[in-house]
Formats: sequence, C-alpha cells, structure tokens
Amino acid sequence: MAIATKTDIQAQMAASRRRQFVVSWLWKGLAILILLGFSVMILFPAVWMISTSLKTNAQLYSYPPTWIPTPAVWANYAKAWKHVDFTRYTLNTVGYALAAVVGALISNSLVAYGFARLRFPGRDIMFGLLLSTMMIPGMVTMIPQYILFSKLHWAGTYLPLIVPSFFGSAFYTFLLRQFYMGIPQEYSEAARIDGANEFWIWYRVIVPLAKAPMATVALFAFETAWNDYVGPVLYLTKPELYTVQVGLSMFRATSDINWQYIMAASVVVLIPTVLLFSIFQRYFVEGAAVSGIKG
Repeated sequence: MAIATKTDIQAQMAASRRRQFVVSWLWKGLAILILLGFSVMILFPAVWMISTSLKTNAQLYSYPPTWIPTPAVWANYAKAWKHVDFTRYTLNTVGYALAAVVGALISNSLVAYGFARLRFPGRDIMFGLLLSTMMIPGMVTMIPQYILFSKLHWAGTYLPLIVPSFFGSAFYTFLLRQFYMGIPQEYSEAARIDGANEFWIWYRVIVPLAKAPMATVALFAFETAWNDYVGPVLYLTKPELYTVQVGLSMFRATSDINWQYIMAASVVVLIPTVLLFSIFQRYFVEGAAVSGIKG
C-alpha cells in the first residue's frame, strides 16, 4: 500500500511538472507573438521605405500595392545621390557630428567626474539644478540662443552647432555620473597616494574604466548631430555648408514627388546610424545597463 501511494504521488508530481511546463511555454509563446506583432508594427515603415526605393513609377501607384519590386531598380539610389550634392552634405555632416562627439565626451565626462567623485558645498543642489534643465523645451531657448550667436557673428558657420556640445548636457552628465559612482573609491585613493591630481585620475583611471558609457554617449551624440535638422536650417546660410538632413529636405522640395528617389535618399541617410548601432550595440547595452537607464 505504501509503495502504491508513493507511486501515485510521483505520478501526480510528474503530471504537475508537465502542466507547469506546458503553461510556461504557452506564456512564452504568447509573449513572443506579442513582441513579434510590435516588431512588425515598428519595422513596417522601414520595410515600406526600402520597398518603395526600388520601385518604378508604374509600381508606385499599383493596386494592390507591390511589396517586392520586380525587377528591383537599384539605379534609383544613384539617381537620388546625384540629384543634389549629397557627397558634400555627407562630408559636412560627418565633420559636424565628429566634432559634436568630441565635445560631448570631453565636457560631460569632466562634469560627471566632478559630481560623482569630488565633494564640495552645494554639489547635490547644483546637480539637481542641472537635471532640471532637461525639463526646458528646446524651442524655448532657440530664440535667445540665435540672438546670442548672431551677436557673436557665428551665424552662417558651424560654431553654433558645435560649441554648445563642449558645455555639457544634463542627460549625458547624468548617464556618466551614474557609472562613475559605481567605481570603487580605492582606485582614486591609490592614485592620490602616488601623487596624482584629479585631472590625472580622471584621464588615466576613470576614463579607461568607462568605455561602455562613453561609447553610449558618443553614439547618442553622433545620432543627435546626424539627425539634426532645426539647427543647420537655422544657422547654416550657405548651400555648401548644408548637412544631409537639410539636403534631404531640399531633395523633397525639388524632386517633383518622385517617391522612389525620396525613399532611396532616406534609406542612404539612415544607413550610418544603423551601422553604428549594430557595431557598438554591445557597448551601448552595457553602458545603458550599468548607468541605470531602462526601457
């Protein structure tokens, strides 16, 4: 009787484990289906843009819509690139974006080091004031900034676009500060015993340990500069100084609604940021995770 009872208990436990396994996989399958649905919704515009960029005029307005162009007109990309001076615009944007990245890395890492590793009166209050600037819309400061840069005779140059990046950003400073606070103080104390000053500690101790968040800041700064449209439109007055976003806007205004060329140009403009994120994805995820950023 005891053996039979033990066997029954083992059978019930096995059946319970099977039910738990089935329920677990059902929930996982449901979660995967939901995520796939959201992924399709998010990727649909990009897929449609790529599909449209490869169509002929007849396929653009066909009904039902043509999802896979046959044949694919790859010449649309060459025609779109030659329609306006995208080569010059790309070089301009790369130079502007790299300068903005350098400014963001230097300024924000130094400010974040001060807030995270140094003790001085009013530090927390000043940091709170810095974070409060994130609640100020950019459109509010646009006119005062334009008046300031105009009085400095910077309008018509890249200075209004590049110089502000050397004065820090509340978001980038917060991101780096969160990481710096997790670095043990023993590293800095050991460097001070060896006679190092704060700048040397920042440059030789902290920065080498902060590759992931620094890469995250660099990626954010590059993407912001690459996709910036309002700033270049506002300050750049000469066509030879235009960036890709301004060139893309000009393209839409002069292409007589040739959507295949507009979409081809948009795909080309999108490629650099996608490639950068794909290459530095590991650093981006690691930097966001250790800095406390979610979602």
